[in-house]
Amino acid sequence: MLEACIFATVLIGFIGIIWKRNLMMKTLAMDVMSTGVIAFYVLVAARPGLFTPILIEGRDVDYADPVPQAVILTAIVIGFSIQALMLVGVMKLSRDNPTLDTQEIERSHTP
Repeated sequence: MLEACIFATVLIGFIGIIWKRNLMMKTLAMDVMSTGVIAFYVLVAARPGLFTPILIEGRDVDYADPVPQAVILTAIVIGFSIQALMLVGVMKLSRDNPTLDTQEIERSHTP
Protein backbone atom coordinates (compact mmCIF):
# COMPACT_ATOMS: atom_id res chain seq x y z
CA MET A 1 0.00 0.00 0.00
CA LEU A 2 2.82 2.41 0.87
CA GLU A 3 4.57 1.64 -2.41
CA ALA A 4 1.39 2.52 -4.32
CA CYS A 5 1.08 5.87 -2.51
CA ILE A 6 4.71 6.71 -3.27
CA PHE A 7 4.28 5.71 -6.92
CA ALA A 8 1.13 7.85 -7.10
CA THR A 9 3.04 10.83 -5.68
CA VAL A 10 5.77 10.50 -8.31
CA LEU A 11 3.17 10.02 -11.06
CA ILE A 12 1.13 13.05 -9.95
CA GLY A 13 4.25 15.20 -9.97
CA PHE A 14 5.27 13.92 -13.41
CA ILE A 15 1.81 14.52 -14.86
CA GLY A 16 1.78 18.00 -13.31
CA ILE A 17 5.08 18.86 -14.99
CA ILE A 18 3.77 17.74 -18.37
CA TRP A 19 0.17 19.02 -18.30
CA LYS A 20 0.28 22.24 -16.30
CA ARG A 21 0.95 25.41 -18.26
CA ASN A 22 1.69 27.74 -15.34
CA LEU A 23 5.38 27.88 -14.39
CA MET A 24 4.61 28.07 -10.67
CA MET A 25 2.52 24.91 -10.92
CA LYS A 26 5.31 23.19 -12.84
CA THR A 27 7.76 24.11 -10.06
CA LEU A 28 5.38 22.78 -7.43
CA ALA A 29 4.83 19.56 -9.43
CA MET A 30 8.59 19.06 -9.67
CA ASP A 31 8.85 19.41 -5.90
CA VAL A 32 6.06 16.83 -5.43
CA MET A 33 7.83 14.43 -7.77
CA SER A 34 11.17 14.82 -6.00
CA THR A 35 9.46 14.22 -2.65
CA GLY A 36 8.05 10.97 -4.03
CA VAL A 37 11.47 9.89 -5.30
CA ILE A 38 13.04 10.61 -1.90
CA ALA A 39 10.24 8.70 -0.16
CA PHE A 40 10.82 5.75 -2.50
CA TYR A 41 14.53 5.75 -1.69
CA VAL A 42 13.77 5.82 2.03
CA LEU A 43 11.32 2.93 1.57
CA VAL A 44 13.93 0.85 -0.27
CA ALA A 45 16.66 1.64 2.28
CA ALA A 46 14.49 0.88 5.34
CA ARG A 47 15.23 -2.43 7.04
CA PRO A 48 13.24 -3.77 9.98
CA GLY A 49 15.13 -4.66 13.14
CA LEU A 50 18.06 -2.30 12.65
CA PHE A 51 19.09 0.23 15.26
CA THR A 52 20.47 3.76 15.06
CA PRO A 53 24.25 3.64 14.59
CA ILE A 54 25.10 4.87 18.08
CA LEU A 55 27.61 2.61 19.77
CA ILE A 56 26.71 1.59 23.32
CA GLU A 57 28.90 -0.67 25.41
CA GLY A 58 27.52 -4.19 25.78
CA ARG A 59 24.92 -3.91 23.01
CA ASP A 60 25.59 -6.29 20.14
CA VAL A 61 22.90 -5.59 17.53
CA ASP A 62 22.73 -4.84 13.82
CA TYR A 63 23.06 -1.16 12.99
CA ALA A 64 21.50 0.74 10.11
CA ASP A 65 23.81 1.95 7.37
CA PRO A 66 24.17 5.75 7.67
CA VAL A 67 25.15 6.24 4.02
CA PRO A 68 21.56 6.22 2.62
CA GLN A 69 20.61 8.78 5.26
CA ALA A 70 23.45 11.04 4.14
CA VAL A 71 22.47 10.61 0.48
CA ILE A 72 18.85 11.51 1.23
CA LEU A 73 19.89 14.56 3.23
CA THR A 74 22.06 15.65 0.31
CA ALA A 75 19.18 15.05 -2.14
CA ILE A 76 16.85 17.17 0.00
CA VAL A 77 19.33 20.06 0.08
CA ILE A 78 20.00 19.85 -3.66
CA GLY A 79 16.26 19.68 -4.38
CA PHE A 80 15.67 22.75 -2.24
CA SER A 81 18.39 24.70 -4.04
CA ILE A 82 17.06 23.66 -7.46
CA GLN A 83 13.57 24.75 -6.46
CA ALA A 84 14.91 28.11 -5.26
CA LEU A 85 16.79 28.55 -8.55
CA MET A 86 13.64 27.72 -10.53
CA LEU A 87 11.62 30.23 -8.53
CA VAL A 88 14.21 32.92 -9.25
CA GLY A 89 13.91 32.09 -12.95
CA VAL A 90 10.12 32.32 -12.74
CA MET A 91 10.43 35.69 -11.00
CA LYS A 92 12.72 36.95 -13.78
CA LEU A 93 10.27 35.75 -16.43
CA SER A 94 7.33 37.33 -14.61
CA ARG A 95 9.06 40.72 -14.74
CA ASP A 96 9.35 40.54 -18.53
CA ASN A 97 5.98 38.91 -19.24
CA PRO A 98 2.51 39.67 -17.88
CA THR A 99 1.76 35.93 -17.60
CA LEU A 100 3.39 32.73 -16.37
CA ASP A 101 1.68 30.60 -19.02
CA THR A 102 4.35 28.71 -20.94
CA GLN A 103 2.50 28.83 -24.26
CA GLU A 104 1.98 32.58 -24.02
CA ILE A 105 5.67 33.12 -23.21
CA GLU A 106 6.69 30.94 -26.17
CA ARG A 107 4.32 32.85 -28.50
CA SER A 108 5.59 36.26 -27.39
CA HIS A 109 9.27 35.30 -27.85
CA THR A 110 8.98 33.40 -31.13
CA PRO A 111 10.45 35.38 -34.05
